Amino acid sequence: MRIPDYAGGSLVNLIAELERRLTGTARHPGLHPDLAASIPSAGSYVLMLFDGLGDRQLAHPAAAPLRASRATAIDAGWPTTTTVSMATVATGLTPAQHGLLGYQLWVPETGFVVNTIKWITQWGEPIDHDPIGFLPAPNLWERLAAHGIEPITLQPWNFDDSPMSRMLYRGCRFEPWRDEDEAAEIAAELAAVQGRLIFFYVPHVDFAAHVTGQDSADYAEAMAIVARTWERMTRLLPEGVVAVGTADHGHVDVPEGRRIRIPTAAHEDRKFGGDPRAPFVYGEVESLAKDLGVEWLSRHQMAGWWGPGDRHSSFADRAPDGVLLPQPGWSVLHRHADERLIGQHGGLTDEEMRVPLLVAART
Repeated sequence: MRIPDYAGGSLVNLIAELERRLTGTARHPGLHPDLAASIPSAGSYVLMLFDGLGDRQLAHPAAAPLRASRATAIDAGWPTTTTVSMATVATGLTPAQHGLLGYQLWVPETGFVVNTIKWITQWGEPIDHDPIGFLPAPNLWERLAAHGIEPITLQPWNFDDSPMSRMLYRGCRFEPWRDEDEAAEIAAELAAVQGRLIFFYVPHVDFAAHVTGQDSADYAEAMAIVARTWERMTRLLPEGVVAVGTADHGHVDVPEGRRIRIPTAAHEDRKFGGDPRAPFVYGEVESLAKDLGVEWLSRHQMAGWWGPGDRHSSFADRAPDGVLLPQPGWSVLHRHADERLIGQHGGLTDEEMRVPLLVAART
């Protein structure tokens, strides 16, 4: 099982590459030289993140405009899930360093396993804990600003002042969008000013993959929308601007017959988190894994999976005792998991971990 290439081939290295080009410094090595060479130098960059768009998903017929801009592929971090990768973007740090270790994460100061997208309990109640200071300071946006670089994020309008936005975009100018074509135009216009990093987020592929799977008409429509948005934005780029596209993770479809459910009794002395493709277990793991017929690893055995660097001060309190590792194409569901979802992620298969690196330039 291969873990992410944190030495120069992963999302944290892409962020470091852009930060170092804009400011002269970064917290991690940039991309390996052959990968870095695919991104021209520029005075401003647009970093467009397609939620849930694994590299292998570019084979979809509707993804043709994205394939045309593909330079190579890189790795997401571990686990392959949105909040972990988005925290890496927002901080330029590995998960071990920024401390957001999983989608559903035990956060001792709240007393709950927290859904880190919505900042609610696993059964839907709000968490009385403002996440604005959850990630380390200074974050990427604050470091950029200290060097005279203006960070701006383009996000769906309904994300404005959400708990996740407060956590991720401290120190970053927030520009909401309602229409994809309008958002593409705004991104290009904002990038015309030199000395900016524009972070442009589009959620469509992830939502469709989760709800209806990769063979659905909804998924095809979502892919067509994000491809059109990329194509329009890159066509409008001013001279001297480079657009880089990537993703937070990929997806696999998990049919009903490949979903393993954790028995109710197993919840009595354990807590569960993570994602269905790599559930976190807080409590005894070995006997549970044997009963379920899945592999597992202890926290100690996964020491490097969350990446190098000094561990966050709360790492030991938040990290699970072990992680269940179902076979490719299978998932493990605890009692609070959403059983309606077809698309899943969190594991280390190429479908989940490999994400595209797209490049378009007007230099």
